[in-house]
Amino acid sequence: MSDTSIKSYKDLIVWQKGYELVKQVYIISAKLPKSEVFALQSQMRRSAISIVSNIAEGSSRKTRKDYCQFIHIAYGSASELETQLFLCKDLYNILIDSELALITEVSKMLRAIINKLEQ
Repeated sequence: MSDTSIKSYKDLIVWQKGYELVKQVYIISAKLPKSEVFALQSQMRRSAISIVSNIAEGSSRKTRKDYCQFIHIAYGSASELETQLFLCKDLYNILIDSELALITEVSKMLRAIINKLEQ
């Protein structure tokens, strides 16, 4: 990371928005029926946590290539989470509008980081 104003992964807007997404996913996944605790609920939480965890770990890597690999993983986890949110909506009529908006924003940021790192 070349920006000297960024001292930690916590300074990255994409991480901050991803962290907010994790909190929203915990709230929304708590609305799922008990039969989903070890399935959809658990998977959603892992996907959401994977986004911010890979941003954090990637930002601490020494090489641009390593950083990019972790951002790719975060991007994949965002796509996975989006699919799981659609399942919440379609199977259990859970409103996901704000979560979808946030995941779209996070995904766009991750894609922009990937594009920049791959230049």
